[in-house]
Amino acid sequence: MCLYVRVPARLPIQSKSPFHIDPTPLEEMGSAHAGLLAASRALRSLGVPVLADVNLQLKTRQRGLTDGQFVESILLLQTLGGECPEDMSLLAHDTCLERGLGFELPKVRTVRDFLDRFHDESLAATRPEREIQKGFILPCSKGVAGLQQVQVGTVRNVAKKYAQAGEALKIATIDQDATIIESHKQSALAHYDEGRGYQPMVAVWAEADLVVADEFRDGNVGARQEPLNCAKMAYEALPESVRARYFRGDSACHENDLIQWLKHPDRAKEKGGAIGFAVSAVMSEALQKAVKKVEEQEWKTIKTEADGTLRQWAEVEFVPGEASEKKDSVPLRYVGLRLLKAQGVLFADGSDRHHHAVVTNLDWAGERLLQWHREKAGTIEHVHDEVKNALGGGHMPSQHFNANAAWFKLSLIAYNIVSATRRLCFRAEDRSVRLKKFRLLVINLAGRMSRFQCTLRLRFCAAKEAIERVLKIWEVFALPTQATAFK
Repeated sequence: MCLYVRVPARLPIQSKSPFHIDPTPLEEMGSAHAGLLAASRALRSLGVPVLADVNLQLKTRQRGLTDGQFVESILLLQTLGGECPEDMSLLAHDTCLERGLGFELPKVRTVRDFLDRFHDESLAATRPEREIQKGFILPCSKGVAGLQQVQVGTVRNVAKKYAQAGEALKIATIDQDATIIESHKQSALAHYDEGRGYQPMVAVWAEADLVVADEFRDGNVGARQEPLNCAKMAYEALPESVRARYFRGDSACHENDLIQWLKHPDRAKEKGGAIGFAVSAVMSEALQKAVKKVEEQEWKTIKTEADGTLRQWAEVEFVPGEASEKKDSVPLRYVGLRLLKAQGVLFADGSDRHHHAVVTNLDWAGERLLQWHREKAGTIEHVHDEVKNALGGGHMPSQHFNANAAWFKLSLIAYNIVSATRRLCFRAEDRSVRLKKFRLLVINLAGRMSRFQCTLRLRFCAAKEAIERVLKIWEVFALPTQATAFK
Protein backbone atom coordinates (compact mmCIF):
# COMPACT_ATOMS: atom_id res chain seq x y z
CA MET A 1 0.00 0.00 0.00
CA CYS A 2 1.38 3.39 -0.95
CA LEU A 3 0.90 6.42 1.24
CA TYR A 4 0.89 9.92 -0.20
CA VAL A 5 1.36 13.08 1.78
CA ARG A 6 -0.45 16.14 0.63
CA VAL A 7 1.85 19.14 0.54
CA PRO A 8 0.16 22.37 1.49
CA ALA A 9 0.25 25.18 -1.00
CA ARG A 10 2.32 27.25 1.41
CA LEU A 11 5.35 25.44 2.87
CA PRO A 12 5.93 25.67 6.63
CA ILE A 13 8.89 27.89 7.48
CA GLN A 14 11.02 24.97 8.68
CA SER A 15 10.52 23.08 5.46
CA LYS A 16 12.40 25.67 3.42
CA SER A 17 15.20 28.22 3.59
CA PRO A 18 13.55 31.67 3.51
CA PHE A 19 16.53 33.36 1.78
CA HIS A 20 18.99 33.06 -1.09
CA ILE A 21 22.80 33.05 -0.88
CA ASP A 22 24.53 36.05 -2.43
CA PRO A 23 27.97 34.75 -3.56
CA THR A 24 29.48 38.25 -3.56
CA PRO A 25 31.86 38.70 -0.57
CA LEU A 26 31.22 41.66 1.70
CA GLU A 27 33.86 44.33 1.34
CA GLU A 28 33.22 45.66 4.84
CA MET A 29 35.73 45.23 7.68
CA GLY A 30 33.58 42.63 9.43
CA SER A 31 34.54 39.46 11.33
CA ALA A 32 32.70 36.50 12.78
CA HIS A 33 35.38 36.34 15.49
CA ALA A 34 35.71 39.98 16.48
CA GLY A 35 35.83 38.87 20.11
CA LEU A 36 39.39 37.68 19.42
CA LEU A 37 40.38 41.32 19.73
CA ALA A 38 39.36 41.10 23.40
CA ALA A 39 41.82 38.21 23.82
CA SER A 40 44.42 40.34 22.03
CA ARG A 41 43.72 43.16 24.47
CA ALA A 42 44.31 40.82 27.43
CA LEU A 43 47.57 39.31 26.17
CA ARG A 44 48.95 42.70 25.15
CA SER A 45 48.05 44.19 28.53
CA LEU A 46 49.90 41.26 30.14
CA GLY A 47 52.95 42.14 28.06
CA VAL A 48 53.13 38.87 26.13
CA PRO A 49 54.33 40.33 22.78
CA VAL A 50 57.02 42.41 24.50
CA LEU A 51 58.15 39.41 26.55
CA ALA A 52 58.37 37.37 23.33
CA ASP A 53 60.43 40.02 21.54
CA VAL A 54 62.85 40.28 24.46
CA ASN A 55 63.25 36.57 25.28
CA LEU A 56 63.01 34.82 21.91
CA GLN A 57 65.01 36.85 19.38
CA LEU A 58 64.51 34.21 16.71
CA LYS A 59 64.31 36.62 13.79
CA THR A 60 67.20 36.55 11.35
CA ARG A 61 65.95 39.42 9.15
CA GLN A 62 64.58 42.86 9.93
CA ARG A 63 61.59 42.63 7.62
CA GLY A 64 58.44 40.63 8.31
CA LEU A 65 56.57 40.00 11.52
CA THR A 66 58.29 40.25 14.89
CA ASP A 67 58.54 37.35 17.32
CA GLY A 68 55.85 39.02 19.42
CA GLN A 69 53.49 39.24 16.44
CA PHE A 70 54.03 35.57 15.60
CA VAL A 71 53.36 34.58 19.22
CA GLU A 72 50.23 36.72 19.38
CA SER A 73 48.92 35.26 16.11
CA ILE A 74 49.40 31.66 17.29
CA LEU A 75 47.88 32.38 20.71
CA LEU A 76 44.80 33.90 19.08
CA LEU A 77 44.52 30.95 16.69
CA GLN A 78 44.63 28.48 19.60
CA THR A 79 42.17 30.57 21.63
CA LEU A 80 39.78 30.47 18.68
CA GLY A 81 40.07 26.67 18.56
CA GLY A 82 42.74 26.14 15.90
CA GLU A 83 44.51 22.79 16.21
CA CYS A 84 47.38 23.20 13.75
CA PRO A 85 49.20 25.90 11.76
CA GLU A 86 47.06 25.07 8.71
CA ASP A 87 44.05 26.50 10.55
CA MET A 88 45.61 29.95 10.23
CA SER A 89 44.24 29.96 6.68
CA LEU A 90 40.73 30.21 8.17
CA LEU A 91 41.58 33.71 9.39
CA ALA A 92 42.96 34.84 6.04
CA HIS A 93 41.47 38.05 4.62
CA ASP A 94 39.81 38.93 7.95
CA THR A 95 40.32 42.66 7.58
CA CYS A 96 38.51 43.41 10.83
CA LEU A 97 41.03 41.38 12.85
CA GLU A 98 44.00 42.70 10.90
CA ARG A 99 42.95 46.33 11.36
CA GLY A 100 42.29 45.68 15.04
CA LEU A 101 45.67 43.98 15.51
CA GLY A 102 47.60 46.48 13.43
CA PHE A 103 49.37 43.84 11.33
CA GLU A 104 48.51 41.23 8.71
CA LEU A 105 48.12 37.73 10.11
CA PRO A 106 50.87 35.32 8.96
CA LYS A 107 50.42 32.69 6.30
CA VAL A 108 50.49 28.98 7.13
CA ARG A 109 53.96 28.45 5.70
CA THR A 110 55.28 31.41 7.67
CA VAL A 111 53.86 30.01 10.92
CA ARG A 112 55.52 26.66 10.24
CA ASP A 113 58.83 28.40 9.53
CA PHE A 114 58.53 30.28 12.84
CA LEU A 115 57.96 27.04 14.77
CA ASP A 116 60.92 25.41 13.02
CA ARG A 117 63.16 28.15 14.41
CA PHE A 118 62.75 26.53 17.83
CA HIS A 119 64.44 23.39 16.50
CA ASP A 120 68.11 22.89 17.34
CA GLU A 121 69.78 20.14 15.34
CA SER A 122 72.79 20.07 17.68
CA LEU A 123 70.49 19.16 20.58
CA ALA A 124 68.76 16.49 18.53
CA ALA A 125 72.17 14.96 17.86
CA THR A 126 72.73 14.44 21.60
CA ARG A 127 69.96 11.86 21.78
CA PRO A 128 71.59 8.46 22.49
CA GLU A 129 70.61 5.29 20.72
CA ARG A 130 67.56 3.69 22.32
CA GLU A 131 69.58 0.52 22.99
CA ILE A 132 71.81 2.63 25.25
CA GLN A 133 69.18 4.77 26.97
CA LYS A 134 65.48 4.43 26.22
CA GLY A 135 64.06 7.17 28.46
CA PHE A 136 66.10 10.24 27.50
CA ILE A 137 64.91 13.78 28.33
CA LEU A 138 66.00 15.90 25.39
CA PRO A 139 67.04 19.40 26.58
CA CYS A 140 64.89 22.27 25.46
CA SER A 141 66.29 24.62 22.83
CA LYS A 142 67.20 28.24 23.50
CA GLY A 143 63.92 29.32 21.92
CA VAL A 144 61.80 27.03 24.11
CA ALA A 145 63.71 28.24 27.19
CA GLY A 146 62.84 31.77 26.08
CA LEU A 147 59.16 30.81 25.88
CA GLN A 148 59.39 29.63 29.50
CA GLN A 149 60.48 33.16 30.42
CA VAL A 150 57.50 34.49 28.47
CA GLN A 151 55.32 32.16 30.53
CA VAL A 152 56.95 33.31 33.79
CA GLY A 153 56.48 36.96 32.90
CA THR A 154 52.84 36.35 31.98
CA VAL A 155 52.14 34.58 35.30
CA ARG A 156 53.70 37.41 37.29
CA ASN A 157 51.80 40.05 35.35
CA VAL A 158 48.55 38.17 35.97
CA ALA A 159 49.39 38.18 39.68
CA LYS A 160 49.76 41.97 39.50
CA LYS A 161 46.28 42.20 37.97
CA TYR A 162 44.90 40.22 40.90
CA ALA A 163 46.65 42.58 43.32
CA GLN A 164 45.20 45.61 41.52
CA ALA A 165 41.76 44.04 41.88
CA GLY A 166 42.31 43.70 45.65
CA GLU A 167 42.68 39.91 45.43
CA ALA A 168 46.42 39.45 45.95
CA LEU A 169 47.45 35.80 45.62
CA LYS A 170 49.47 34.85 48.71
CA ILE A 171 49.16 31.04 48.65
CA ALA A 172 50.61 28.85 45.91
CA THR A 173 49.86 25.15 45.65
CA ILE A 174 51.70 23.50 42.78
CA ASP A 175 49.95 20.47 41.27
CA GLN A 176 52.26 18.49 39.00
CA ASP A 177 51.48 15.63 36.66
CA ALA A 178 52.38 14.25 33.24
CA THR A 179 49.95 13.62 30.40
CA ILE A 180 50.06 11.61 27.19
CA ILE A 181 49.69 13.31 23.80
CA GLU A 182 48.97 10.74 21.11
CA SER A 183 50.85 11.24 17.86
CA HIS A 184 51.42 9.03 14.84
CA LYS A 185 54.40 10.98 13.55
CA GLN A 186 57.47 8.96 12.68
CA SER A 187 59.52 10.79 15.32
CA ALA A 188 57.04 10.00 18.13
CA LEU A 189 58.09 7.24 20.53
CA ALA A 190 56.04 4.53 22.24
CA HIS A 191 54.48 5.35 25.62
CA TYR A 192 53.31 3.06 28.41
CA ASP A 193 49.67 3.00 27.26
CA GLU A 194 50.29 1.01 24.08
CA GLY A 195 50.53 3.98 21.76
CA ARG A 196 52.96 6.55 20.39
CA GLY A 197 53.36 10.19 21.20
CA TYR A 198 54.75 12.54 23.83
CA GLN A 199 54.46 12.76 27.61
CA PRO A 200 55.02 16.35 28.86
CA MET A 201 55.18 17.17 32.56
CA VAL A 202 53.01 20.13 33.59
CA ALA A 203 52.88 22.17 36.82
CA VAL A 204 49.79 24.23 37.69
CA TRP A 205 49.34 26.95 40.32
CA ALA A 206 46.03 25.75 41.74
CA GLU A 207 44.81 28.91 43.49
CA ALA A 208 45.38 31.05 40.39
CA ASP A 209 44.48 28.36 37.81
CA LEU A 210 47.68 29.17 35.91
CA VAL A 211 50.24 26.88 34.30
CA VAL A 212 53.61 27.97 35.68
CA ALA A 213 55.98 25.43 34.08
CA ASP A 214 56.21 22.39 31.85
CA GLU A 215 58.85 20.04 30.50
CA PHE A 216 58.17 18.55 27.09
CA ARG A 217 59.19 14.89 26.86
CA ASP A 218 59.16 11.93 24.52
CA GLY A 219 56.46 9.33 25.02
CA ASN A 220 58.86 6.75 26.42
CA VAL A 221 60.04 9.02 29.27
CA GLY A 222 58.28 7.84 32.43
CA ALA A 223 56.57 10.34 34.72
CA ARG A 224 58.84 9.27 37.61
CA GLN A 225 61.97 10.19 35.66
CA GLU A 226 63.43 13.44 37.03
CA PRO A 227 60.24 15.28 38.05
CA LEU A 228 62.35 17.74 40.05
CA ASN A 229 63.26 19.81 36.97
CA CYS A 230 59.66 20.87 36.35
CA ALA A 231 59.01 21.51 40.07
CA LYS A 232 62.00 23.85 40.34
CA MET A 233 60.84 25.84 37.31
CA ALA A 234 57.36 26.08 38.81
CA TYR A 235 58.50 27.63 42.08
CA GLU A 236 60.90 29.97 40.27
CA ALA A 237 57.93 31.30 38.28
CA LEU A 238 55.89 32.33 41.33
CA PRO A 239 55.55 36.06 42.09
CA GLU A 240 56.94 37.70 45.22
CA SER A 241 53.43 38.15 46.64
CA VAL A 242 53.33 34.41 47.56
CA ARG A 243 53.76 33.86 51.30
CA ALA A 244 52.92 30.14 51.61
CA ARG A 245 53.92 27.30 49.28
CA TYR A 246 52.58 23.77 48.87
CA PHE A 247 52.97 20.82 46.51
CA ARG A 248 50.65 17.97 45.48
CA GLY A 249 51.37 15.04 43.20
CA ASP A 250 50.49 11.47 42.38
CA SER A 251 52.79 8.48 42.86
CA ALA A 252 54.96 9.60 39.91
CA CYS A 253 56.14 12.42 42.20
CA HIS A 254 57.17 9.94 44.92
CA GLU A 255 60.74 10.20 43.68
CA ASN A 256 63.71 10.58 45.99
CA ASP A 257 65.36 13.70 44.52
CA LEU A 258 62.05 15.59 44.40
CA ILE A 259 61.04 14.61 47.96
CA GLN A 260 64.49 15.48 49.32
CA TRP A 261 64.39 18.88 47.62
CA LEU A 262 60.86 19.68 48.81
CA LYS A 263 61.64 18.96 52.46
CA HIS A 264 65.16 20.44 52.51
CA PRO A 265 65.67 23.15 55.19
CA ASP A 266 66.90 25.56 52.50
CA ARG A 267 63.33 25.89 51.22
CA ALA A 268 62.40 27.73 54.43
CA LYS A 269 65.03 30.39 53.65
CA GLU A 270 63.52 31.14 50.25
CA LYS A 271 60.77 33.65 49.47
CA GLY A 272 57.48 32.00 50.27
CA GLY A 273 58.96 29.80 53.00
CA ALA A 274 59.02 26.04 53.47
CA ILE A 275 57.03 23.85 51.08
CA GLY A 276 54.32 21.67 52.58
CA PHE A 277 53.65 18.66 50.39
CA ALA A 278 51.48 15.59 50.03
CA VAL A 279 52.30 12.95 47.43
CA SER A 280 50.68 9.61 46.67
CA ALA A 281 53.11 6.97 47.92
CA VAL A 282 54.35 4.14 45.77
CA MET A 283 52.81 1.06 47.40
CA SER A 284 55.91 -1.05 47.85
CA GLU A 285 55.66 -4.48 49.45
CA ALA A 286 57.01 -3.08 52.73
CA LEU A 287 54.50 -0.22 52.76
CA GLN A 288 51.66 -2.62 51.92
CA LYS A 289 52.58 -4.70 54.97
CA ALA A 290 52.75 -1.61 57.18
CA VAL A 291 49.30 -0.45 56.06
CA LYS A 292 47.78 -3.88 56.63
CA LYS A 293 49.23 -3.97 60.15
CA VAL A 294 47.09 -1.01 61.20
CA GLU A 295 44.59 -2.12 63.83
CA GLU A 296 40.95 -2.18 62.77
CA GLN A 297 39.90 0.37 65.41
CA GLU A 298 42.49 2.85 64.06
CA TRP A 299 40.68 3.29 60.75
CA LYS A 300 38.45 6.41 60.75
CA THR A 301 35.68 6.79 58.19
CA ILE A 302 35.83 9.94 56.07
CA LYS A 303 32.68 9.35 54.05
CA THR A 304 30.48 6.66 52.55
CA GLU A 305 30.31 6.57 48.76
CA ALA A 306 27.01 6.19 46.91
CA ASP A 307 27.67 2.46 46.38
CA GLY A 308 28.36 1.91 50.08
CA THR A 309 32.15 1.94 49.84
CA LEU A 310 33.78 3.40 52.94
CA ARG A 311 36.66 5.85 52.57
CA GLN A 312 38.81 5.51 55.69
CA TRP A 313 42.15 6.86 56.90
CA ALA A 314 44.70 5.95 59.54
CA GLU A 315 48.24 6.85 60.57
CA VAL A 316 50.81 4.35 59.29
CA GLU A 317 54.07 3.63 61.09
CA PHE A 318 56.54 3.29 58.26
CA VAL A 319 60.17 4.31 57.72
CA PRO A 320 61.35 3.44 54.21
CA GLY A 321 65.04 3.44 55.11
CA GLU A 322 66.26 4.97 51.87
CA ALA A 323 70.03 4.90 51.46
CA SER A 324 69.99 8.64 50.74
CA GLU A 325 68.28 9.47 54.05
CA LYS A 326 70.55 11.29 56.50
CA LYS A 327 70.72 9.95 60.02
CA ASP A 328 69.52 13.24 61.51
CA SER A 329 66.69 13.78 58.99
CA VAL A 330 63.13 13.89 60.27
CA PRO A 331 61.11 10.88 59.02
CA LEU A 332 58.15 11.72 56.83
CA ARG A 333 54.60 10.96 57.79
CA TYR A 334 52.56 8.28 56.01
CA VAL A 335 48.77 8.47 56.03
CA GLY A 336 46.93 5.38 54.88
CA LEU A 337 43.73 5.38 52.84
CA ARG A 338 41.46 2.35 52.79
CA LEU A 339 38.54 1.79 50.44
CA LEU A 340 36.30 -0.80 52.08
CA LYS A 341 33.43 -2.35 50.17
CA ALA A 342 30.14 -3.15 51.87
CA GLN A 343 29.71 -6.73 53.08
CA GLY A 344 29.22 -9.11 50.17
CA VAL A 345 30.54 -6.66 47.55
CA LEU A 346 33.99 -7.02 45.99
CA PHE A 347 36.32 -5.03 43.76
CA ALA A 348 37.10 -6.35 40.28
CA ASP A 349 40.20 -8.12 41.60
CA GLY A 350 38.10 -10.14 44.06
CA SER A 351 39.09 -8.25 47.23
CA ASP A 352 36.82 -6.23 49.47
CA ARG A 353 39.39 -3.52 50.25
CA HIS A 354 42.07 -1.47 48.54
CA HIS A 355 44.90 0.29 50.34
CA HIS A 356 46.69 3.49 49.37
CA ALA A 357 48.92 5.95 51.19
CA VAL A 358 50.07 9.55 51.08
CA VAL A 359 53.53 10.69 52.17
CA THR A 360 53.66 14.20 53.63
CA ASN A 361 55.50 16.65 55.86
CA LEU A 362 52.25 18.31 56.99
CA ASP A 363 50.71 17.73 60.41
CA TRP A 364 47.11 18.27 59.32
CA ALA A 365 44.33 15.92 60.42
CA GLY A 366 44.22 12.89 58.12
CA GLU A 367 40.75 13.63 56.77
CA ARG A 368 41.67 17.20 55.83
CA LEU A 369 44.97 16.12 54.31
CA LEU A 370 43.48 13.42 52.08
CA GLN A 371 40.65 15.67 50.92
CA TRP A 372 43.11 18.46 50.09
CA HIS A 373 45.38 16.05 48.24
CA ARG A 374 42.46 14.65 46.27
CA GLU A 375 41.50 18.13 45.03
CA LYS A 376 44.51 18.16 42.68
CA ALA A 377 42.49 16.07 40.23
CA GLY A 378 40.17 19.04 39.79
CA THR A 379 43.03 21.30 38.74
CA ILE A 380 45.75 19.48 36.83
CA GLU A 381 43.41 17.02 35.08
CA HIS A 382 41.16 19.91 34.04
CA VAL A 383 44.14 21.76 32.56
CA HIS A 384 45.31 18.67 30.66
CA ASP A 385 41.85 18.23 29.18
CA GLU A 386 41.39 21.85 28.12
CA VAL A 387 44.89 22.27 26.70
CA LYS A 388 44.83 19.03 24.69
CA ASN A 389 41.22 19.04 23.52
CA ALA A 390 40.30 22.73 23.29
CA LEU A 391 43.53 24.68 22.71
CA GLY A 392 45.40 22.64 20.14
CA GLY A 393 47.92 21.23 22.62
CA GLY A 394 46.88 17.69 21.72
CA HIS A 395 48.04 18.02 18.10
CA MET A 396 51.74 18.02 17.31
CA PRO A 397 52.52 20.05 14.17
CA SER A 398 56.11 18.95 13.42
CA GLN A 399 58.61 16.11 13.26
CA HIS A 400 60.99 18.34 15.22
CA PHE A 401 60.88 17.82 18.97
CA ASN A 402 61.44 21.43 20.07
CA ALA A 403 59.03 22.80 17.47
CA ASN A 404 56.36 20.62 19.09
CA ALA A 405 57.56 21.75 22.53
CA ALA A 406 57.07 25.38 21.47
CA TRP A 407 53.57 24.73 20.11
CA PHE A 408 52.59 22.96 23.34
CA LYS A 409 54.02 25.72 25.54
CA LEU A 410 52.14 28.34 23.53
CA SER A 411 48.91 26.43 24.18
CA LEU A 412 49.69 26.61 27.91
CA ILE A 413 50.20 30.38 27.67
CA ALA A 414 46.89 30.62 25.81
CA TYR A 415 45.26 28.73 28.68
CA ASN A 416 46.67 31.24 31.17
CA ILE A 417 45.29 34.19 29.23
CA VAL A 418 41.84 32.61 29.05
CA SER A 419 41.97 31.71 32.74
CA ALA A 420 42.96 35.25 33.77
CA THR A 421 40.21 36.72 31.60
CA ARG A 422 37.53 34.46 33.10
CA ARG A 423 38.50 35.02 36.70
CA LEU A 424 39.18 38.75 36.53
CA CYS A 425 36.41 39.86 34.18
CA PHE A 426 33.48 37.43 34.38
CA ARG A 427 30.66 37.25 36.88
CA ALA A 428 31.13 34.75 39.70
CA GLU A 429 28.88 32.15 38.09
CA ASP A 430 30.84 32.25 34.80
CA ARG A 431 34.40 32.20 36.14
CA SER A 432 34.78 28.44 35.84
CA VAL A 433 33.30 28.02 32.34
CA ARG A 434 35.16 25.73 29.99
CA LEU A 435 36.73 26.86 26.71
CA LYS A 436 33.68 25.84 24.69
CA LYS A 437 31.44 28.30 26.52
CA PHE A 438 34.19 30.91 26.85
CA ARG A 439 34.22 31.16 23.08
CA LEU A 440 30.44 31.65 23.01
CA LEU A 441 30.68 34.38 25.64
CA VAL A 442 33.63 36.32 24.23
CA ILE A 443 35.33 35.05 21.08
CA ASN A 444 32.55 34.18 18.64
CA LEU A 445 31.04 37.65 18.52
CA ALA A 446 30.40 39.19 15.11
CA GLY A 447 31.75 42.69 14.76
CA ARG A 448 32.52 45.40 12.27
CA MET A 449 35.41 47.83 12.22
CA SER A 450 34.57 51.30 11.00
CA ARG A 451 36.33 54.62 10.87
CA PHE A 452 34.94 57.95 11.98
CA GLN A 453 37.02 61.11 11.85
CA CYS A 454 40.21 59.08 11.28
CA THR A 455 39.48 56.90 14.33
CA LEU A 456 38.89 53.14 14.24
CA ARG A 457 35.81 51.92 16.08
CA LEU A 458 34.75 48.33 16.71
CA ARG A 459 31.03 47.68 16.85
CA PHE A 460 29.66 44.29 17.84
CA CYS A 461 26.57 42.56 16.52
CA ALA A 462 25.79 41.04 19.91
CA ALA A 463 23.57 41.32 22.96
CA LYS A 464 24.13 44.19 25.38
CA GLU A 465 25.31 41.75 28.05
CA ALA A 466 28.02 40.38 25.72
CA ILE A 467 29.24 43.88 24.90
CA GLU A 468 29.38 44.75 28.62
CA ARG A 469 31.55 41.65 29.12
CA VAL A 470 33.98 42.88 26.46
CA LEU A 471 34.00 46.36 28.01
CA LYS A 472 34.95 44.78 31.34
CA ILE A 473 37.92 43.11 29.65
CA TRP A 474 38.89 46.52 28.21
CA GLU A 475 38.71 47.99 31.72
CA VAL A 476 40.69 45.28 33.54
CA PHE A 477 43.34 44.87 30.84
CA ALA A 478 44.09 48.54 30.34
CA LEU A 479 46.13 49.72 27.34
CA PRO A 480 46.75 53.08 25.66
CA THR A 481 44.40 53.59 22.71
CA GLN A 482 45.34 55.89 19.86
CA ALA A 483 43.50 57.09 16.80
CA THR A 484 44.60 55.41 13.59
CA ALA A 485 44.52 57.51 10.45
CA PHE A 486 43.77 56.10 6.98
CA LYS A 487 44.45 57.58 3.60
